[in-house]
Amino acid sequence: HRDDGQIRYVDGPKDMFKFLFNLKKYMPGKSRQDVSATYVTDYYALQPIRAEDAHFVKGSDVFGPMGLELVPLASKEEALEFRQDHKGTEIYRLELITAEVIGDLD
Repeated sequence: HRDDGQIRYVDGPKDMFKFLFNLKKYMPGKSRQDVSATYVTDYYALQPIRAEDAHFVKGSDVFGPMGLELVPLASKEEALEFRQDHKGTEIYRLELITAEVIGDLD
C-alpha cells in the first residue's frame, strides 16, 4: 500500500522483498517512506497479515508461484511447527530479511 492510495500486488513474499529492495526500478521517484503498509498472506489462515508481524520460514519443501519461497506465518509457534513439518531451515522477522537472504532463494 502506498501513501497515495495505490496498491501493488506480487506473486509472493520473495517478489515483495525484491520489489522493496529495488524501489528505484519499480517505483521511480518513490522511496520506502512512500510505502504505507506491507501485507503477506498467512500460510495457515490464508488471511492478510502485516509483514512486520509475520514470521517467515526459509528452506521449506513448500514452494510459491516463483519457486523457493519465504513462507509467512502469523505466530512464532506456527512458524516453529511449520519449520519442523516442512523441513524449513530458518525463521526470519521482517527486519532481518536482506537482499542476500532473498538471493539465496533464486
